Amino acid sequence: MSTHVQKPGWFTVNVFNRAVAWLTRRGLSVWGSRVLAVRGRKSGQWRTTPVNLLTVGGQHYLVAPRGHVQWTHNMRAAGGGELHLGRTVEEFTAVEVGDDEKVPLLRAYLKRWKAEVGVFFNGVGPDSADADLRRVAPDHPVFRITVTNRR
Repeated sequence: MSTHVQKPGWFTVNVFNRAVAWLTRRGLSVWGSRVLAVRGRKSGQWRTTPVNLLTVGGQHYLVAPRGHVQWTHNMRAAGGGELHLGRTVEEFTAVEVGDDEKVPLLRAYLKRWKAEVGVFFNGVGPDSADADLRRVAPDHPVFRITVTNRR
């Protein structure tokens, strides 16, 4: 597994992510945004971060554009979490997708959110060759999620 991590810049952390999370907590999804809550693998405390929920073929996915970050490590340990949109909470289980399965998912993700996350994919975009998407696949964890409860 690659240990590639693209740290977000000051603007992303202090302005963009906070604005998206604020809107999402109030029930306004920005292009599929949700607030992901997952238990910390060491502390057991809930950790939150804004994410983009990708839907392909009726299945839901979470893609980590910045690489193997804290929420991906926590997701592997916890096996699931919660997605929040306003007062709606969806509990889910998560299964990590193998690199060979990621090509169409990364293509769909980049097609929708390239303007927001394209910089983290080293020049690979939605129109790139399958081989290029497969090359960057190990750097971008993808989880297939299944909603188990909605409240």
